[in-house]
Amino acid sequence: MLPNPLSPLLAFVKISLYKTNGNHQTPGLPCTYGKLPFVRRCLAAVAGVILSLSTQTALAVEVGDAAPDCTLSPLGGSQPAALSQYKGNVVYVDFWASWCGPCAKSFPFLNELHGQLGGQGLQIVGVNLDENADDAKAFLAKYPASFTVAGDVSKQCAKDFGVKAMPSSYIIDRKGIVHHIHLGFRPGEAKALRLLVETLLGDKVAGL
Repeated sequence: MLPNPLSPLLAFVKISLYKTNGNHQTPGLPCTYGKLPFVRRCLAAVAGVILSLSTQTALAVEVGDAAPDCTLSPLGGSQPAALSQYKGNVVYVDFWASWCGPCAKSFPFLNELHGQLGGQGLQIVGVNLDENADDAKAFLAKYPASFTVAGDVSKQCAKDFGVKAMPSSYIIDRKGIVHHIHLGFRPGEAKALRLLVETLLGDKVAGL
């Protein structure tokens, strides 16, 4: 039996193929979606969102993956930063925003970590995701950062890492591999995070 041409999911697949294939139109597409009743069109749209989200999840960075390279914008007087320039160091990438309460709690810990371990090969990069740079600067005036802070204006870096919570931290080893992913921040977690960083700092990589 042939598939029902008015199936909401089939309609979504046809629309997706049409978008993916560009000029290579799927036969019957121009009229298929328009013929669906309103409720079924809504269901097709929901199916599309679910499929889109599942695809994004599959593309997110996982432990053991090579860290994406990002070029970040200056913020708070810092210089433009590309994550690849820190290869050979242990890199602690922390995505944050001014409206994030746990982010404010994490900054004192990150400052302490940077002050004590920065000279041993730790590089901390705070990536701000505020829409308005003034909001980020106001936050930094209240919670100064001794580590590198930059903005992700296009949000491409956040997309590449698959950021889904604030703050989101990615600890990258000297070879550029994501070793640990941490969502949120509680002061009680600081000791374990510090121990992990110290362990990675102790791993020397030949040729770097």
